[in-house]
Amino acid sequence: MRKGDITRKFIIQKSAELFNQYGYAGCSMNDIMLATGLQKGGIYRYFKSKDELAAEAFDYAFDIVSKRFSDAMLQADTALEKIGSLFDVYEDVVNNPPVKGGCPLLNTAVDSDDTNPVLRNKALFVFHKFLSEIEKVIEEAIQNKELNRNIDSKTVASFIVASFEGSIMISKLEKDNMYIASSKQQVLSYLLML
Repeated sequence: MRKGDITRKFIIQKSAELFNQYGYAGCSMNDIMLATGLQKGGIYRYFKSKDELAAEAFDYAFDIVSKRFSDAMLQADTALEKIGSLFDVYEDVVNNPPVKGGCPLLNTAVDSDDTNPVLRNKALFVFHKFLSEIEKVIEEAIQNKELNRNIDSKTVASFIVASFEGSIMISKLEKDNMYIASSKQQVLSYLLML
């Protein structure tokens, strides 16, 4: 990898942490300069704007989370274990989230909802992708007779994603991982009832 590619990746990594912790509006170019040790010109050499950097930083952050989800799900045997494994990726969200600051989807969706259409669209795309992956797991559970064939996989997937993201938010707010753990148990209990 060339030095320029290494520098560009370093800027994205540091910016991903900052944007995920402080939000787009709460993170200035000065913050990025301090975190990277680069001057503004050194950053703008690789990115046309803060918007472009934020978009790439979001992609980078969500790639980390996606890899962690994939790795966790590969270790699971049943569809229900796969759903539980998603919560396990964030079991210590307060102290050790996959990306510093928590969930990039949750943080970006809230931060950009009315202020940044580019980031909002990226968050919306990732949400649909995440929802679709959960739907596939639910469909797998139906095919394997883990769940009733009459359930609506889209509705169940939506419930799981809402419970998952909500429990991350509350755990971060309360600084208590209990909420992610209890949501996992409630979601799995709900699925077993189906």
